[in-house]
Amino acid sequence: MPLPDRFRQLGRDLVAFGPHADAHWVALRAGLTLAVPLVLLWAVDRLDLALAATFGAFTALYGRTHSHRSRTAMQATAGVVLVAAVGLGTAVGTSEHRAWLSVAAMVLVAALAPVVSRACAWHPPGALFPVFAVGATSAHPSTAHDVVLAVLVSAATAVLALVVGRVGLLHGPHRPEPWGVDLRGTLASRRTRTDVAVTALAVGTAAVLATALDLGHAYWAAVGAAAATSGPTAGARVSRAVQRSVGTLAGVVVAAGLLALEPSALVSIVLAIALQVVAELLVGRNYALALVAVTPLALLMVHLAAPSTTAELVGDRVVDTVLGAGVGTLVVVAAALLARRRRA
Repeated sequence: MPLPDRFRQLGRDLVAFGPHADAHWVALRAGLTLAVPLVLLWAVDRLDLALAATFGAFTALYGRTHSHRSRTAMQATAGVVLVAAVGLGTAVGTSEHRAWLSVAAMVLVAALAPVVSRACAWHPPGALFPVFAVGATSAHPSTAHDVVLAVLVSAATAVLALVVGRVGLLHGPHRPEPWGVDLRGTLASRRTRTDVAVTALAVGTAAVLATALDLGHAYWAAVGAAAATSGPTAGARVSRAVQRSVGTLAGVVVAAGLLALEPSALVSIVLAIALQVVAELLVGRNYALALVAVTPLALLMVHLAAPSTTAELVGDRVVDTVLGAGVGTLVVVAAALLARRRRA
């Protein structure tokens, strides 16, 4: 495709709006799964565990278009990985050298998550959520006691997501949908090896650069890179990186306005739940628009767990996301060009 046509396609992707596809049910499940643990943590004054609960709640985001049985199986595998990522990240936080250990942990997860994702046919696919989980939870000091609590909270929330996901069975029978784990075929696939190499290289490069430059919240760069490496084709991945950058830039404006109001913890929780619902209503229709809700949601959750100034949060989010998306795009394009040269 000629370069001008590629740019036009990026523009069309940026404004395209997909079908609704019963997104309200996904949004309802995601909102409820996030609301219960956050309100409970607020009630017992343990919002320092809010991130652990949030990543456990991300279990509800998998298998949005699948039937109940296959969705439950997919969510169970994703939940195990997310809880493990929370445990690993919190354990890294116990070290005095957590900044560079966090980089190593994110690269490890970036290498393993694509394998599990392909073997278990995750939807959404890729390493974004596991990398986000290990990066965010490793960014703050913790103790061995915190590790245990974080694992318990994230596991309990993941189980809640599975329970909430089964409630729809009360509406009657649903279409059967085959689902299984193909680890042997996945490991033998050249596509898997390519995905692992591209994702690990992009995440590692972005994380190393952000950490070496002493950028705050360096894991956001790794997350931006992980997002840029998910997608069926190189073109889709570049489009996703562009949409993430544009959506983030718009989202930080919303986040700055909300944080400037200095909402109380309970109001922040209500806002986070509402933003989660909105994000799930939009993510399947327009990724950039969904990021306008995802960005303030992420900043509110980080602020709840470890309060920071609005300027610091907003500035770090923009710089890290653009850096990560840029690195991810370069790695994806380079890999595509290399693959084309090998086929020639």
